[in-house]
Amino acid sequence: IFNLMFCFPSPSLTVKFVNCGRGGLVRFECSNPSDFRIEADGVVYALRPLTLSTLPTVPVVIVASDETNQQQWQTQVRLTPPVGQSQQVRPTPPHASSLLPLSLIVLKRMKRDWVIPPINVPENSRGEFPQDLVRIRSDNDKNRSLRYSVTGPGADQPPTGIFIIHPISGELSVMKPLDREHISNFHLRAHAVDLNGNQVESPIDIVINVIDMNDNRPEFIHQIWNGSVPEGSKPGTFVMTVTSVDKDDPKTANGMLRYKIGSQNPESPTSNMFTINNKTGDIITVAAGLDREKVPQYTLIIQATDMEGNPMYGLSNTATAVIRVTDINDNPPEFTAEMFFGEVPENRVNVIVANLTVTDKDQPNTLAWKAVYKITGGDPTGRFSVPTDPTTNEGLVTVVKPIDYEISRTYMLTVVAVNEVSLARGIYSPRQSTATVSIRVIDVNESPYFDPNPKLIKLDEGMLAESTLTTFTAQDPDRFMQQSIRYTRLSDPANWLRIDANTGRITTIAVLDRESPYVKDNMYSATFLASDNGVPPASGTGTLQISLLDINDNAPHVYPQETEMCKKPEPNGINITALDGDLNPNAGPFAFELANRPSDVRRNWTITRLSGDYAQLSLKIGFLESGIYEIPIIITDSGNLPMSNTSYLRVKVCQCDHNGDCTDQQHIIAAGLGTGAIIAILLCIIILLILVLLFVVWMKRRDKERQAKQLLIDPEDDVRDNILKYDEEGGGEEDQDYDLSQLQQPDTIEPDTIKPVGIRRMDERPLHPEPQYPIRSAAPHPGDIGDFINEGLKAADNDPTAPPYDSLLVFDYEGSGSTAGSLSSLNSSSSGGDQDYDYLNDWGPRFRKLADMYGGSDD
Repeated sequence: IFNLMFCFPSPSLTVKFVNCGRGGLVRFECSNPSDFRIEADGVVYALRPLTLSTLPTVPVVIVASDETNQQQWQTQVRLTPPVGQSQQVRPTPPHASSLLPLSLIVLKRMKRDWVIPPINVPENSRGEFPQDLVRIRSDNDKNRSLRYSVTGPGADQPPTGIFIIHPISGELSVMKPLDREHISNFHLRAHAVDLNGNQVESPIDIVINVIDMNDNRPEFIHQIWNGSVPEGSKPGTFVMTVTSVDKDDPKTANGMLRYKIGSQNPESPTSNMFTINNKTGDIITVAAGLDREKVPQYTLIIQATDMEGNPMYGLSNTATAVIRVTDINDNPPEFTAEMFFGEVPENRVNVIVANLTVTDKDQPNTLAWKAVYKITGGDPTGRFSVPTDPTTNEGLVTVVKPIDYEISRTYMLTVVAVNEVSLARGIYSPRQSTATVSIRVIDVNESPYFDPNPKLIKLDEGMLAESTLTTFTAQDPDRFMQQSIRYTRLSDPANWLRIDANTGRITTIAVLDRESPYVKDNMYSATFLASDNGVPPASGTGTLQISLLDINDNAPHVYPQETEMCKKPEPNGINITALDGDLNPNAGPFAFELANRPSDVRRNWTITRLSGDYAQLSLKIGFLESGIYEIPIIITDSGNLPMSNTSYLRVKVCQCDHNGDCTDQQHIIAAGLGTGAIIAILLCIIILLILVLLFVVWMKRRDKERQAKQLLIDPEDDVRDNILKYDEEGGGEEDQDYDLSQLQQPDTIEPDTIKPVGIRRMDERPLHPEPQYPIRSAAPHPGDIGDFINEGLKAADNDPTAPPYDSLLVFDYEGSGSTAGSLSSLNSSSSGGDQDYDYLNDWGPRFRKLADMYGGSDD
């Protein structure tokens, strides 16, 4: 039993646990270490000033443990406003919940069998199972029978079946080996109930800690580790870090790892080129001499051991560390020979003369391996360059400017090879990085050349044919070859010039005219060819430019050549000028005057000079008839020897409207249609007429071809309508009483294949002589018209000269007389009196007269 005294509120006041005669060592723990601290002598100190507002609402739990027999006691301290400086109180049962008006409530000590300290169980135990861990027992089982049970993960929660408790004895047991790497601790709760299921004790927490055993080897994150370090690195250069993990408790020696290098391959230059930090796994260099060209890669076997590296008790594992030695430029390029040779024809460019080969021990296709070539001597004019072949790293000696054999026959070049990056510090280029290139120039036949080119000469135009202009010769650059040159004309647009094949003397074959369309800006150009007799022959071209000086060889003429004006012009002046093919001073100013002939020119017109280039033509009279007037005007230029010319101004006089615009056809022809336009229109009309004529001829030919086709169709089976032309016009007054019944089909048809006279086909062709048909009898008979028609049809169908298809028949027979009486007589007996015409009375008053005529009696 502990007496607790509490003084409030000073931090220096304490609560003291007084030992009731126990001599064992007691250890104290406080549940609120942030506000209170308990010393080894049982004195509790308040760590901060406490006021009424800052009083803890949760009781402070003080646990006392006897370290000799592991017994524990606990009490709760509840803080209330103090009544006095200090008080002694008696302990209250643990389940008391009422606050006493005292400074401290001391709870009844708990039974030691119902307070279970943490239980430590080694993992991977091989003992017999079930294995007893602890016995739980309540003091209440003295008076009545109790039943014990446990709950929580490992008991009734997954993973189930690990822990069980004997319901009567309260013995807690483990049923299988535990694995700390799977579950490091279990939190269970023990329950005690009576036979009726009533709880007799508050549930108690049971903590089971699984004690780690060294049952897991270290495992590297990667089985192969890749790293790199530059060659020539100094000792202490970081290379890489390897890492391994151990599933055992890292707070114990079971999970504390240590690293070491098991082996190094190759062991060059020493067997200990690298070391490793045994705790961190950092690999660093410890020796100099890394050379990629000798050892490009190292392979290290790294060993990790737990138990802090204890080789006897610790478990180990290994991994491979591959360290690649990276290249630096510590090897300069070296030529494979001191002297290289090549040759090149003269005047050739962009050709490779020689290939320079080098060796470089650095890693291929890196900046430390790629070579750059520089010409340091023997090429003052820059005729050579040495680019690098990207594949072979060779130097390609190339000609970039033409070489003249006559100037230099050989070249001796000094070439230096370096890398694209500078050499590493302390490395210098050896003598083998410089080479000499000897190049021989081959003489070839070069083309002759004109000098100067182009050649310019100045001449007056009008130079006559067979005049010598100049000598245009070429030079042969091949001084060491005896060759002759011949000249030919290559381009002479106007065909004015001739060149002597041997001497190059140029003469004229026509008059030079500055106003020729082949002369541009007073300049005429001709091209000539010079060829030698070398092997193979070579040739060169030269241009002769002739600047033609103007002379007064062109007379001026009036401009414009056509104009128009109104019958009553207002104003009546026309401004004109002159055009001259020559240049000043052989052109303007011009002098204008009217010709004397015809005489009406000066009578109707007058000309006034406005300036040196313009004049005005005016009408003296106030009215002109419509028409075209050609007015001769004499124009004189200002040349040293003036030239005059009479040119005609075509004036078209027309009727004008109020705006002064021509309105008659002459204006249209004058203003809108020139001679060329009129000719074009006439040509179009002629072409159109030809096309129409061709179309008509084609249509006629097509009709003839269609008529020539034979249609093998039976006339009786032909259902097409036939158009027949009957030229029967009657016989005059005597035919007016013609009996209409005669047009009916006669009762009998006499077969007759003879074509009657007066019947012909419109489409028949005279392929054979037309047969002579017998003349038809002129004697009239009642069936004259019907027989005539039927006989005509038969004759047409059986005519061998006619095509075998229906066609238009023309009946030229006009009849030989009428068998009927005259129609002039209304009392004609042949009018069909035997018929009943009384029905005509029903047709209205207009037909009653006919009814009386034909249906009446004789009276």
